[in-house]
Amino acid sequence: MSADTQPVSVRILDREYTIGVDDEGRDALMAAAKLLDAKMREIRSASRMASVDRVAVLAALNLAHELQQLRERDTGIERLLGTLERKLDGAGID
Repeated sequence: MSADTQPVSVRILDREYTIGVDDEGRDALMAAAKLLDAKMREIRSASRMASVDRVAVLAALNLAHELQQLRERDTGIERLLGTLERKLDGAGID
């Protein structure tokens, strides 16, 4: 850890992890850990036989899929805004 980071403990699926983070990133890290814990608990409750490794991979895959969907949505919104801006420019509206 660098001088700017502080150790922060998070609990994910009843296991504690210590991660170095700066003050500005602490809240985001805590929120991410809470989200991951919730997703892993959801998956584990659906399949009690799944190993922790499998639960972790499935949670990561689900979260990556959600992220990809958000990125695709944002790209679509950016395209739409660009089209609207060009139309407004063409109409002489500022």
